[in-house]
Amino acid sequence: MTMRHLLICLGVLGLSFSIVACKSEKKTAPSMALPVSVIEVKAADTPWPAAFQAQASGSRSVEVRARVQGIIERRLYTEGDFVKEGQVLFEIERDTYEAQVQQAQAQFNNAEREWRRVRPLYEKNAVSQKERDSARAAYDSSRAALRTAKINLDYCQVISPVSGYSSKENFTVGNLVSNNSLLTYVNQTDPMHIDFSIAAPERMRRQQLEAAGRLRFPDGGTYKARLRLLDGSMYQGEGKVTFIDSQVQPTTGVIKARAVFDNSTGQIMPGQYVRLFMDGDVLLNAILIPQKCVMITQQGPMVMGVDKDNKVYIIPIVVSETVGDKYLVDSGLKGGERIVLEGLVKARPGMPVTIQPSMDELSKIKSTKSAQNAGKEPSEADNK
Repeated sequence: MTMRHLLICLGVLGLSFSIVACKSEKKTAPSMALPVSVIEVKAADTPWPAAFQAQASGSRSVEVRARVQGIIERRLYTEGDFVKEGQVLFEIERDTYEAQVQQAQAQFNNAEREWRRVRPLYEKNAVSQKERDSARAAYDSSRAALRTAKINLDYCQVISPVSGYSSKENFTVGNLVSNNSLLTYVNQTDPMHIDFSIAAPERMRRQQLEAAGRLRFPDGGTYKARLRLLDGSMYQGEGKVTFIDSQVQPTTGVIKARAVFDNSTGQIMPGQYVRLFMDGDVLLNAILIPQKCVMITQQGPMVMGVDKDNKVYIIPIVVSETVGDKYLVDSGLKGGERIVLEGLVKARPGMPVTIQPSMDELSKIKSTKSAQNAGKEPSEADNK
């Protein structure tokens, strides 16, 4: 082979490599654009609920106490059962108090006879003013003593002051109890109180946003409330927040609050721990973005925007609050921007990107297609 032939072969070979390289470059050029999913930033009024750990308590938790001293003769309720207002729970021995009533009755009868004798004599000036006053005082005193004796006799029957669920007895039958001895408790459970605490900084932050015109409190300042029970289920009834304290507890730094729920079914029990959601606050014209869109850097939080040419650029932002799984943006975004949702790790400023559906959007599309396919009747080809 001559030198000329060798040069021609090398030229053809080089040309072939050039053509292959050009084709390869044409094939790989489109793949240099990074596939990402984006969301469009929107400003809108958004509810901002709050969640708290809470504990249920009877709307009226009443101590049932003895009002007289004596031996318990009978317990007339079953511990833990529902009792009605006025129902007799315990009976204390009555003999002593019946005797006191009889004695007081006799003294009253005597004083009444004396008063009836002295009064007409005084009108005739047959007795002195002092005798008349003494007879009147004895009559009034004996009448009061009789009334006290009858009250003490009635107290021998210990009744429930409210309707609710009874508790365990503190004294069994046969025990001597004194005046003011605690016998049991009765918890009125319908309605049910749900006690919770609000962190003072959180409450103050919402008040600041409301003062700045960025948050709206509920009409009349009345919040709605929802409950999640211990088993994870949501309580069917809806309650309302009836009390938010106006002072901060100095030892804990929280503000006490209470919600009220209807509990006619008895599903909520006193002492039960629950999760309370307080609804009513609305963020006005708020910009909320998913937390996974935000990068935390030494220069502060920022997001990756995508311009009209599908190229990435950096947007510094300021975030303040966490609302669910999103951040509330105070500045940096105005609405209408497109920011990277998925593919953020590989995105760099100036890099071209291709827009693709997010994982959530793909799941929704897949679910929709599955539902549509499930609703179709099988065709003749399928039957064959």
